[in-house]
Amino acid sequence: MVAESNNGDQCQHGVAVIVDTAGNLPGRGAWLHSDTQCLQEALRRRAFVRALRITGPPDTSAVVEHFERLEVPDDGGEQNR
Repeated sequence: MVAESNNGDQCQHGVAVIVDTAGNLPGRGAWLHSDTQCLQEALRRRAFVRALRITGPPDTSAVVEHFERLEVPDDGGEQNR
């Protein structure tokens, strides 16, 4: 995860937390297990604020969406019969 500044017009928060799967975006990063329970605990404890050293509540919608995509089982393109 990496904190990225917003222009203010994109969302109500000044900082967005984004997923950096390649691990090469600039800025301070933080690791998070790819487990939904770990994400929920991090959100509850406001761990992103501390780990990324940001002020104010960050926009974590990109992280939540990433985890939701991870939960969808990949059926290999096969349809139910």
